Amino acid sequence: MWKPELLVPAKNLERLKVAIAYGADAVYLGGQKYGLRARADNFTDSDLALGVAFAHQHNAKVYITLNAFLHDADFEGLADYCQFLSAIGVDGVIVSDLGVIRAIKNSSNLNIHLSTQASCINSYAGRLWKQIGVKRLIVGRELSIAEAGAIREHSGIDVEMFTHGAMCMAYSGHCTISNFTAGRDSNRGGCIQSCRLPYQLESDDKKPEDLVTFMSSRDLWGIYQIEDFFKHQICSLKIEGRMKSSFYVALTCKVYRRLIDAYASGTLNAEMLQIAAAELQSIPHRDYFAGSLETPAGRDSVFGQLSGINTGTHQYLGIVLESNPQEIVLQLVEPLAIGDEIEIIPFAGEAISWKVERLVSVMGDRINSMRQDSVVRIPKIDAPGNLQNVAKLNVVRFAQGVAETIPPAPLAKGG
Repeated sequence: MWKPELLVPAKNLERLKVAIAYGADAVYLGGQKYGLRARADNFTDSDLALGVAFAHQHNAKVYITLNAFLHDADFEGLADYCQFLSAIGVDGVIVSDLGVIRAIKNSSNLNIHLSTQASCINSYAGRLWKQIGVKRLIVGRELSIAEAGAIREHSGIDVEMFTHGAMCMAYSGHCTISNFTAGRDSNRGGCIQSCRLPYQLESDDKKPEDLVTFMSSRDLWGIYQIEDFFKHQICSLKIEGRMKSSFYVALTCKVYRRLIDAYASGTLNAEMLQIAAAELQSIPHRDYFAGSLETPAGRDSVFGQLSGINTGTHQYLGIVLESNPQEIVLQLVEPLAIGDEIEIIPFAGEAISWKVERLVSVMGDRINSMRQDSVVRIPKIDAPGNLQNVAKLNVVRFAQGVAETIPPAPLAKGG
């Protein structure tokens, strides 16, 4: 059965490998210039070549973001960069600017995907972009799945949609708030997500408890719309998050991989959706909603919690660097101590729970704890038998979670 591509963000080479290991069909990422995430680690030319080679070895594709809106001075070096991308085998580039499209076509044979920043929201525009040479439309986030499917049908061009992650409140992301609040051009890669800060409206006749945030959206999730993505033949389901952690990349990728495969095999059911919802609650997020995937986003789309971002039900601990019969080697992002209960997230199957009974430093000394941003060895003593499923690049979280209400899972349509 036909399945849509699962497209996952990669902030750096580690996240690229994590995404592919957890089931991504393709990754999208940025180089040092021309993208809209200037504050991400972004890939050097050498890392780009390594990343493309790794992806192709694992039957995955790589798309590069060239989606900034460029001023004349920004075009210097663009043609050479496109030739480099073509030479290392990049599978496509994501572009917003007509001038950039022309420069790409004049310098290379790269496949061009139209960025959501170009605000393509109708089939008339879709047909025009196809004539210009665009191979795929990443349609505006204002569209429903049905509307996106109609564009695909009437314009004869592949359509990609965002299915998970942070949402821009400005039209298709065309925003200048960062320009005015921080002097950073959102449309040239400098967005600092000013809209997601806890702004408050102040006036003499309003009490503090009446104040609300008003520019920040809830986070998108499309787990309950999987059937619609198939029905309307949306070619690629895109997860937002090029600034996010390996934990976020792994969990979102694993959840959507499982749902896509389950629907294709006819096994998607309400219990599976409930599990998916719980897993997505474990990562840092804001309140989830379906955006405009079914009906236009409205007042209930605004994130109204003044307390800040929801940190999720679980805390990210680190990533497996090595697993052998004797021990697991972890790169920590948080401190770890004897007695802590952890969960290892395998590429397939349920999380593996484990209470840490012994820790060893990289020098071989037994220790009681290890600080964050360090490497630690955990001997497989009194370990659960399913630790043989643990592999390099598995992410690890603390087992202790906080209570959170999980939305009830409706029965999958047709499932």
